[in-house]
Amino acid sequence: MFVRKQIAQILTSEGFDVVDTAANGQEAFDKYKSHHPRVDLVTMDITMPVMNGIEALKAILDFDKGAKVVMVSAIGKQEYVKKALLIGAKNYIVKPLNRKKVLVRVLKALGGTYVE
Repeated sequence: MFVRKQIAQILTSEGFDVVDTAANGQEAFDKYKSHHPRVDLVTMDITMPVMNGIEALKAILDFDKGAKVVMVSAIGKQEYVKKALLIGAKNYIVKPLNRKKVLVRVLKALGGTYVE
């Protein structure tokens, strides 16, 4: 919950609209479907209950091949990050979160660049 709030705060402070948040991978997939096609980007943790981030990423991309998903991971989960990128995640963010790195990676996934 803390990471969700932290990412939302970083993004909203830069003018992004945070459409929704989810507590687990199944909820993330369900909410993605309900908000589609009004979602430009999903940030999603790799480690989540019910359905993990890798499974949720697959489900989202099966539903929408054009989905842009940025995975969030703790240090030491490199094998999962690599797997997510191979499946189709656009980028990743490592916890603990760094404001600048979050913005750089989100903007890159959206096709933009970060300007200070």
